Amino acid sequence: MELGIVVTDERFLPQVGALFDAATRRGRTPLCFLTDTGVRLLNDPGFVARAQAHPNRITLCEHSVERLGAEHFDLQALADVVVVGGQYQDAELVRTCDRVLVF
Repeated sequence: MELGIVVTDERFLPQVGALFDAATRRGRTPLCFLTDTGVRLLNDPGFVARAQAHPNRITLCEHSVERLGAEHFDLQALADVVVVGGQYQDAELVRTCDRVLVF
């Protein structure tokens, strides 16, 4: 089963981190799409470590990064870890995942 997680707000970091870890322990790595202030999850070293352990499983909304996240983290340093995209990647996540949770 493919799990998708869409994060629209940075305040859900604890829940998203716990869910990501639980899925990983079960041998699954969720697909994540970060948008709005959810892109700021990349300020958290623990979330960045999750992304580094599972490259290209986390996609960012480019518009949200430009509006709300650019000054909070170094996107160039994460270039090999996250995918910068847009709402197409969000739609693709919804289409390909068996279950999608939105925070």
